[in-house]
Amino acid sequence: MKIAILGAGALGSVIGAHLVRAGEEVTFIARGERAAYLQKNGIRVTGLADFTVPVTLTTEPREVKEADVLLVTVKTYDTEPALQSVRHLAVGGALSIQNGVLKDEQLARVFGWEKTLGAATTIGGEVLPDGAARFTWNGRIVVGELPEGTSARVQALVATLARAGLQAEESPQIRSAEWSKYVFFLSLMAPAVLTRMEMYKYMKDPDGALIMVQVGQETGQIATKLGIPLEDQWPLPVKTLCSEPLAEAVERIRQVGAGLETRAPNLKPSTLMDLQMGRRLEVEETLGYAVRKGAELGIPLPTVDTCYKLIAAVNRYLQ
Repeated sequence: MKIAILGAGALGSVIGAHLVRAGEEVTFIARGERAAYLQKNGIRVTGLADFTVPVTLTTEPREVKEADVLLVTVKTYDTEPALQSVRHLAVGGALSIQNGVLKDEQLARVFGWEKTLGAATTIGGEVLPDGAARFTWNGRIVVGELPEGTSARVQALVATLARAGLQAEESPQIRSAEWSKYVFFLSLMAPAVLTRMEMYKYMKDPDGALIMVQVGQETGQIATKLGIPLEDQWPLPVKTLCSEPLAEAVERIRQVGAGLETRAPNLKPSTLMDLQMGRRLEVEETLGYAVRKGAELGIPLPTVDTCYKLIAAVNRYLQ
């Protein structure tokens, strides 16, 4: 399969390296120091996997003419200019594994809804100071047709990802998977940035767990208003957490945190890693999107709005 990957950060590198190792025809579109490093050294994956592969990479998007699949992995705030650089590309399908749910609308504006696939992933990774991509969490990659259903192209892509050693699956209700991941991400990201602690620490704490539940339940109301059912997914059963009483949901979060303390004590959301590196944060396309959507639908989101304002202030300081 001919695959173009737009962006070569942590997840783009981890997924792309697995595909290259499996023999797929992969072209990375990247820029700056990261592009120069990969052209010289290839991609080195560490952590849950340990291997190095050479890469085909270009810093000139116009050099890539066509692809069976375009996979977008750039940071959310870079999406618009990145997509404009590849709008000439003839693709069989385009999908994004970015945080949030705005990504599908952005892809559709460039390639049309008929070319846009839904996707969500809980894979974790980070780019280390030495340039290696550390694979930290072996989550799943879910792909489906929008607004629902599956197809031969979805099945072919899932099979390709699975052959590469990734946990891929198709979903006939991809919007549910995407919104469940979105609720999951916001509930983890907000307290992580505000406390600057590893995931298990604020999950075990009663106040940290309370903020997580409040952010999740408020964001879940948006999905309900839009008619998108949520689903339970490990490590957070999002559907259950959004529907059960507050005290029970808090206790469930604390139990999950206790489990993570043993299994993954160093696990952090990607936004906290960016903060600790002094990088710009993905705020407007994630928390900001929820605040704007809530206002549009007449849904009060007091906890989400407070977290958004605080983290937006942090982000302005970083910039």
